[in-house]
Amino acid sequence: MSEATGAETQAEASRPEDVRPEEVLPEEWALIRRSVARLRESVLAVSFAGVGGAGLWLATAWLVAQGGDPVGPHLGLLANYFPGYRVTWAGSFVGFGYGALTGAILGWSIGRLYNWIALRREPN
Repeated sequence: MSEATGAETQAEASRPEDVRPEEVLPEEWALIRRSVARLRESVLAVSFAGVGGAGLWLATAWLVAQGGDPVGPHLGLLANYFPGYRVTWAGSFVGFGYGALTGAILGWSIGRLYNWIALRREPN
């Protein structure tokens, strides 16, 4: 067995799990803050809104185009949560609005939660 060199000992001592938050200097916190990827809630909200609205519109339009005697009975249950929504062509556009609103709220919430978690250990 060979003895550990100075570089190996230093590398072992600087492992992330050995660093306590109270030992981090304010200058290091500033560097961490600049390095952590922050999400813009508004951008995430717009992208989730587009996907949510388009997804509900597409699902409704697909079922209406396929036809059948009860058209989309399962998707029609969304009318319990989204007043005015029905599995019809007009309902697909109402569904687009509701899907966009729901997606925007979800996207904004995810962005806000991520940013809060990513920077919560930063000292004041």
